[in-house]
Amino acid sequence: MNKKLTTAILLSASSIASIHIINRIHTSLCTTKNLLENCENNYYDWRFGKIRYQKKGSGTSLLFIHDLTVGSSNYEYHRLINNLTEKHEVYSIDLLGYGLSDKPPITYTNNLYEQLISDFIKNVIKRKTSIVVSGESVPFVLLSCHNNPDTINKLICINPQNLYLQNQIPSNQTILMKLFLEIPVLGTFTYHVLTNKHTLEKMFEEEYFCHSNEIREKYILNYLEAAYSGKYYSKYAFASYVGKYMNMNILHELKEINNSILMIGGEKEQDIKTTIENYKYYNAAIEEVYIPETKHLPQLEAPDEMIEQINIFLCDK
Repeated sequence: MNKKLTTAILLSASSIASIHIINRIHTSLCTTKNLLENCENNYYDWRFGKIRYQKKGSGTSLLFIHDLTVGSSNYEYHRLINNLTEKHEVYSIDLLGYGLSDKPPITYTNNLYEQLISDFIKNVIKRKTSIVVSGESVPFVLLSCHNNPDTINKLICINPQNLYLQNQIPSNQTILMKLFLEIPVLGTFTYHVLTNKHTLEKMFEEEYFCHSNEIREKYILNYLEAAYSGKYYSKYAFASYVGKYMNMNILHELKEINNSILMIGGEKEQDIKTTIENYKYYNAAIEEVYIPETKHLPQLEAPDEMIEQINIFLCDK
């Protein structure tokens, strides 16, 4: 019996050691190109970690905030920013847990990000700013608009998250999934399986872009690097995302917001017209526009059309 137990322990230890080595190799391969590193990177020392951001141009302030999906970073907007710097002082950030920002082993929530945006505007931008935000980051920006009306001007939301989905709270199943992903070695290995290059390619082809021939290899590689920078700590934001800790009910705040809001939808994004109509039901002042032949990332797939809509909405009337 003792011999069998010893053999089992040795086999288990050997398997775990092998998986650990696989994790290290995969992380290294995903980050070896250093695509996100450049001389334009600045860092804001926030109380929960360093926040990577870039600043360009001059004029009225404009802050870009990326989505919460795996691999998201301020790279999401790189095709827009340089074309807006003549009239705007443009800031683009990596949220805590994403891109090249710090990735502490904590639970990530919408309230955490609302605090980050509020502090970033007050301590870095230091004046009232308009915001461009995409996907599942829309709720915490709307919350920030409600709580800090004197710091946020106009708001542009790209493919906002469905109101029903963002009301979903952590369940026993999603809590267990979060806890499992946070386990050393095995949880990390599962994160690698769920977020590898093939998975990102499939997301771009099926969800992010309308036309797969428009997808560039560098998009995939930048998303992949963003998903693995910070080594094993990169999984914690994903674990909170999967666990639905980033969701929250914002109907009360949505009703009371007085900011000028434009919602831009990818015309081919699933159920986007119904989603935006639901937002308009709670706040009739919301404007809407749709970018033809695009899905979830019109800022990458149709940047010229996006820039045109941003300029029209932000111009003084």
